[in-house]
Amino acid sequence: MGIEPALTIVQTLGEKAVYHISELYKPAGSRATAYRIINELQELGFAEPVRRGYFTLRSSIFQSYRIWPHLVPSLDALRRARYFGRTYNEADVTFVRKMLSGVETLDYRAYELTRLQTPYTFFIYVENPDQVAEELRKRGFSEGRKGRVAILPKSEIKNELQRVYLDCLASGGRSILDAIAIELLYGNQLEIKGEFPIELVEKVREELPTK
Repeated sequence: MGIEPALTIVQTLGEKAVYHISELYKPAGSRATAYRIINELQELGFAEPVRRGYFTLRSSIFQSYRIWPHLVPSLDALRRARYFGRTYNEADVTFVRKMLSGVETLDYRAYELTRLQTPYTFFIYVENPDQVAEELRKRGFSEGRKGRVAILPKSEIKNELQRVYLDCLASGGRSILDAIAIELLYGNQLEIKGEFPIELVEKVREELPTK
């Protein structure tokens, strides 16, 4: 099954926090097809297992089909992200921002662009994730999902602003608000744009700091 039919089928489930695979049996046509769809979406980064039979979906899966191909590089980077922590507070971010060079994205970069949401995790694209991981371990960092520093494998980035926007869109959750804010402030610099509920756009518009 191609990616677009699979995503279209999953969209029928509607948005909620956690799903059970059995919810997909009927729209998929069979139990086997349902499992195949979820496996495909996990490989792309749209879905993530929670426990046996249960999974979550990134909210970006509910974007229009025209957006999906543009989200794949961001989803792949997020799927391969490696998280590190030492003190597990802002000190980790401060230290790593001075230590590493690369292209920043998501929380901290979005905050620099919009001043909308207090950032939490520091995401950065690096040339050699294995080498950077080793350097971080030498400095007392441990690898694990609770870390506030995330390194992403570098990929081709032609338009940094567009990539941050798509990363926010792909990540979903609170990052959707960052994507909306970026579009409101820099929409004329974006070639690819997502689709958002008007009430959410108005909420972000009201909360954006006035310059």
